[in-house]
Amino acid sequence: MKLSFLVFPGVLVTACFFLHAESASMEVRPPNLVYIVADDLGIGDVGAYGATAIRTPNVDRLAAQGLRATNAHASASVCTPSRYAILTGENYWRYPKPWEGQCLVDESTPTVARTLRDAGYKTGYFGKWHLGWGVTIPGQPREHRSALDWNAPVIKPGVLEAGYDTYFGTPWSANEPPLVFMQDRAVYALDPADPIRILGPKEEKYFGYGTSKGAAAAHAARPLDHIDTIVADKVVSFIQANKDHPFYIHIALVSPHVPIAPAPEFKKRTKIGDYGDYVEQMDAAVGKVLDAINAAGLADNTLVIFTSDNGAIINKGAHQAGHHSNAALLGQKTDAWEGGVIIPFIVRWPGKVPAGKTTDRLISLNDFYATACAITGAQMPAGAARDSISQLPVWTQPDAPAARTEMTYNAITNPQVALRSGDWVYIPAQGSLGVTTDPKQAWAMQFDQLGLENSDFAPDGTLKPDAPKVQLYNLAEDPDQHANVAAKYPERVAELDQRLREIRQKPKATPASDAK
Repeated sequence: MKLSFLVFPGVLVTACFFLHAESASMEVRPPNLVYIVADDLGIGDVGAYGATAIRTPNVDRLAAQGLRATNAHASASVCTPSRYAILTGENYWRYPKPWEGQCLVDESTPTVARTLRDAGYKTGYFGKWHLGWGVTIPGQPREHRSALDWNAPVIKPGVLEAGYDTYFGTPWSANEPPLVFMQDRAVYALDPADPIRILGPKEEKYFGYGTSKGAAAAHAARPLDHIDTIVADKVVSFIQANKDHPFYIHIALVSPHVPIAPAPEFKKRTKIGDYGDYVEQMDAAVGKVLDAINAAGLADNTLVIFTSDNGAIINKGAHQAGHHSNAALLGQKTDAWEGGVIIPFIVRWPGKVPAGKTTDRLISLNDFYATACAITGAQMPAGAARDSISQLPVWTQPDAPAARTEMTYNAITNPQVALRSGDWVYIPAQGSLGVTTDPKQAWAMQFDQLGLENSDFAPDGTLKPDAPKVQLYNLAEDPDQHANVAAKYPERVAELDQRLREIRQKPKATPASDAK
């Protein structure tokens, strides 16, 4: 056995490494790690960040007992790239080939789960996966989901191949087939005599995707309005079963992503419709997990993170009722603008992370991998997590110098990737690079409907003819990105464009003339 004492500014972390799991109770235990990520939750949806129309007492409790970050960002404004970066510590744009539904992480991919498991942790993943399953079959469109035999007793690669000991949750979003739970490597509650059938979107469209039929017991086991509740119960069971051993739990809630489906007991809790009710239901699921940690006597030795995978997609009913999910930020989910990438981020670790504090230091969701290794002493594989930086100094001393000064943001519309550098954001194209300025995306509210203000756009959402070809914002002076100052600072545009190309290893070019 090896007992390591790791010293960081302001905190002494004791990390234990075990040759045999059964000896864990005989040693000083390293901290448990619980990572909770909501789906499409904006900072304006959380009481601790100023929400008044929605009550989130359990998330607010975490903030009161821990650190609230005001400058935390996802490295992507849509879920799959963001979740890939959390688990691998690498930007999604590094993935070497197009995604067609195959599992993005497998036994060959370094992940935070595999690294912590190798260090002696029990690892569990609960909730939404959405990082693919199985391997690619040429010619099968990703949205069809028919590239796999979902009736097979073993379906892999999947979550377990990413380094988790156990899994329970939805293989995709709650609106994508198969509309069932998975347990480890198989469909949960599936009766072999009643197989599941996947229908593609050309056969039957459901929220833009196909659907699944048959498998009555499996479908009944995943009621749409209780997904997070059931998942939270599974997490509670995992905590109870592993309370005598260090564990890392990843909890991926499905709310408030569409379909907006609050359970009857949560309906009409708020005055802004089902969206607000659904967020309050999400908060109750968080409360179940926190209560289980307390009941097991583990709160003082458990680091809990609560965050979201990206900014909110604006819900029309809630917005019209006066609720602003992304506060005053420009844009929403899918966008390279701040509304797409800035997120709630709360860390609680009693005695290590100061309670009731805030930090404005730049934090990326990519940073979990490196930070988890710094906390536990786990050895990250050589060359892994190239875009992950330990935030432990900032978490333990919120006023410490920033651990990170730059990062990239992945949106959905080409050229997709923007750069944050210090207080500057450089976007190498016009518009949001997402749905907000794309009239083809009728499923989402557009610029003119959201009442946004940006110097490149008229109030009706049309791009001004003299708008620069690229965008530059100084967030220290203009956090809501009202004014594109690319024409004013062509040298800064050229500098940041070159830096973005260096990061992405693209040919160098000087776009200063495009900033006119």
